[in-house]
Amino acid sequence: MNEDQFPKAYDPKSSETGVYSFWERSGMFVANASSEKPAYSIVMPPPNVTGILHMGHALVNTLQDTLIRYKRMQGFEVCWVPGTDHAGIATQTVVERHLKASLGKRRTDFSREEFLKHVWDWKEKSQNVILSQLRQLGCSCDWSRQRFTMDPGANRAVKKAFKILFDKGVIYRGYYLVNWDPILQTALADDEVEYEERDGWLYYIRYQVVNSEEFITVATTRPETLLGDTAIAVSPEDQRYSHLIGAKVVVPFVNREIPIIGDFSVDASFGTGAVKITPAHDKDDYKTGMNHQLPMINILTPTGEINENGGIFTGLSREVARENIITSLEALGLFVKKEAYSSRVGVSYRSGAIIEPYLSKQWFVSVDSFRDSLREFVNSEEIRIFPPEFVRNYLTWVNNLKDWCISRQLWWGHRIPVWHNKHDENVICFDGEGGPEEVMRDPESWYQDPDVLDTWFSSGLWPLTCFGWPDEDSLDLKKFYPTAVLVTGHDILFFWVTRMVLMCSAMVDTEPFSDVFLHGLIFGKSYREYDEKGEWFYVSGERKRDYDKGKALPKNVVAKWEKLSKSKGNVIDPIEMIEAYGADAVRLTLCSCANRGEQIDLDYRLFEEYKNFINKLWNGARFIFGHISELTSRDLEEGVNQDLLGLEDFYILDRFNELLDLIDGHYNCYSFDKIASLAYDFFKNDLCSTYLEIIKPTLFGKQGSDQQRATKRKLLATLLINILGVLHPIVPYITETLFQKLKATLGTVENGKGDSVTGHAVSMLRSEACMVAEYPKPIHVAFPQGLRESFGIAERLVYTIRNIRGEMQLDPREPLQAFVISSEKKELVDVCIPIMCALGGVKTVEQLAEAPKDSIFSLGVVEGIQVGVILPPEHLAKERVRLEKEKTRLEKSIDSVSKLLASEDFRTRANPSLVQAKKDSLRNSQRELQSILDKLASL
Repeated sequence: MNEDQFPKAYDPKSSETGVYSFWERSGMFVANASSEKPAYSIVMPPPNVTGILHMGHALVNTLQDTLIRYKRMQGFEVCWVPGTDHAGIATQTVVERHLKASLGKRRTDFSREEFLKHVWDWKEKSQNVILSQLRQLGCSCDWSRQRFTMDPGANRAVKKAFKILFDKGVIYRGYYLVNWDPILQTALADDEVEYEERDGWLYYIRYQVVNSEEFITVATTRPETLLGDTAIAVSPEDQRYSHLIGAKVVVPFVNREIPIIGDFSVDASFGTGAVKITPAHDKDDYKTGMNHQLPMINILTPTGEINENGGIFTGLSREVARENIITSLEALGLFVKKEAYSSRVGVSYRSGAIIEPYLSKQWFVSVDSFRDSLREFVNSEEIRIFPPEFVRNYLTWVNNLKDWCISRQLWWGHRIPVWHNKHDENVICFDGEGGPEEVMRDPESWYQDPDVLDTWFSSGLWPLTCFGWPDEDSLDLKKFYPTAVLVTGHDILFFWVTRMVLMCSAMVDTEPFSDVFLHGLIFGKSYREYDEKGEWFYVSGERKRDYDKGKALPKNVVAKWEKLSKSKGNVIDPIEMIEAYGADAVRLTLCSCANRGEQIDLDYRLFEEYKNFINKLWNGARFIFGHISELTSRDLEEGVNQDLLGLEDFYILDRFNELLDLIDGHYNCYSFDKIASLAYDFFKNDLCSTYLEIIKPTLFGKQGSDQQRATKRKLLATLLINILGVLHPIVPYITETLFQKLKATLGTVENGKGDSVTGHAVSMLRSEACMVAEYPKPIHVAFPQGLRESFGIAERLVYTIRNIRGEMQLDPREPLQAFVISSEKKELVDVCIPIMCALGGVKTVEQLAEAPKDSIFSLGVVEGIQVGVILPPEHLAKERVRLEKEKTRLEKSIDSVSKLLASEDFRTRANPSLVQAKKDSLRNSQRELQSILDKLASL
């Protein structure tokens, strides 16, 4: 074979760029909205323009591309829309840090317009990197439809959606207690707050009752908020305090008189049974304050410092104010004690800041009117969630859904399309270009709301935005909406998935997708090294890489699977992996890990394993090319003579058909790991390790006729073409490279059909590329009756020979001489002998009426067929030991099955087919035992 045409080793770098350019140049990614083919569409979960792709992006886009390529080959008009997300809070934060580091300036040193120009520049650079990386991965997106969540079309859609909800009264504005991030200085939605269990203190503070010598003591975790107290609450049924209800106490430092109120929400067993009420800084207190019409006093600035309502503590941070207040209370004799106390603390999912319940004027979406439809979409299976275990999570969240705070105090994002009158409370919501007429006529009297919308508001419209809504005449919208499936991580089921269902159904009254597949989150292995004091640190650099590759860990180093994090040193860069192992190996690794659990443990060694498989695929194909290079597609068009097919041929065709059936089922339920495993096993084990080994003697002219050799070659070409089609959605680069080599070698036949074996392969060769060829279909032949049982017996005969070779410690390179004794299954043995020779390392196999009397041999029994291997004289003792072990095993099996069959309960209750199977098994074991006993007697 010409080394230049087919190198011995596969080099991903030399082929990937060229192959991708060929696909893109040929327009194979572009969808046709006017096509009559059935539609299959996916919108890419848009990566944030904050940086570069991480391994989670590589995973989700590999899975989507696998689906898209599969459906494209199945004949669907596929449309995969790529895009990026403006990611309001995250991007603004990253750019602020960048400007601080590069220019030494803060956001507030710029005008809003100047700062946004810097963000747009950042967006362009980041987006270009991201899109380039997606191409490296092999994503077959329709780049002509690329979108951005703040492009003009998205901006039009967002304003339209806001106005629709505003006009319906679903969007409203008011002073409410929100989750406030004092670092980012913006409100957050409830599901953007993460809760952590943290150790702290419970402080006991005394308040003096007005006009009385009596004090009432409360317990609180946040003494600094007493500056905003507007009541003390007790349970009306608490005998200790019932006489004080209606009295007043004095708030220390601010000298404000506040009432003692009775409220049944108070837990009399907590602390002292009396609680301070600060409606502007606690969610439970806010409800109490609303019920009792209490004043709401905000004591904090947006940055988390004490404001002018804090008296002498004004300007202090929350933390410093707490310390100073406790010190001052001690001086006044109002501090009682503090106790260790653990509580759940809300933390910003973006900045990590402790969230402050904060009274603020914000925009909200009322969710009550959507709750029923959100439930119904999933309960009726109009939207199917995979894995189904997440259905309960979804419904629980919907049932507990609260109004959604959609305003953010940022500069980067979709500006809220509302104008406020400076002189009264009038507002105008406007979804057109520019501004409302009233504003244009009198711009000095109006100002646009300074806030931007929550990122998830625009992301919630993503499936609609991608296909041209609100233009209802859009061909894309009519053809490709709703989409087929959303593939995303389970961690954003509530952030994004549910909001898409809410927003899209509110706009067009249909679900945005039919299926949702929620993949697990990627965990990497980190290594903690402990010193003599028991303190530990994360291992990094070369030592970590050595451990990742399997080097034994010292006793003071412990491995642990953890979420990917730079600080833990367990981040795996997908682009580095592509550079090192090739995109196909990375894709296959990720698919093989995409189980239906909540966690994916990404072992570094898997990349090496699947790189080896890619090389195996290349070398296996190279071997096949060496035997089909003289074939043409016209030879395939002529078909094969099925009378010349052997047991091994029928076996491999049957296994291939079974592979197609299993893979199709797994695609339907998004079991990517099983798809990858099945395809891997078929090529590596069924095709290469079994079938190719069996037919090598025929291919090399050592056995069989020329006609049989020609048939085997046609079958090999057919199988290779088809398995490339099966593997293509997961490993597109190498399969396309090999497919193009096949086309160059075999040529194409216009309108050629082939027969039931070769027909589909001939059809695939007429395609311009593997990615647009029709996906393989079952190969129809007249399969012999009992095929799987017959080949199973052949495999067990081979296993028996290999087992004898191993137990007798025979040289694996030494060809063996074997014999078979079976008067009842002579014809079956005849077809098994070539398989035994090829896979068992046997030089000759004779069919005998009885065992040779003048030879020492080792004997095994398979389904009543005795198979013997001739041994050198010195192996006599070893054979006796082996037979004794086999005798013991069979006796135990016979005893166990006999007892089971003797049980009347089993015979009457078990399935009759199971009872018969046990009887057959007992009979076979008894026959095998007798053969073993006879052999032992002869020895």
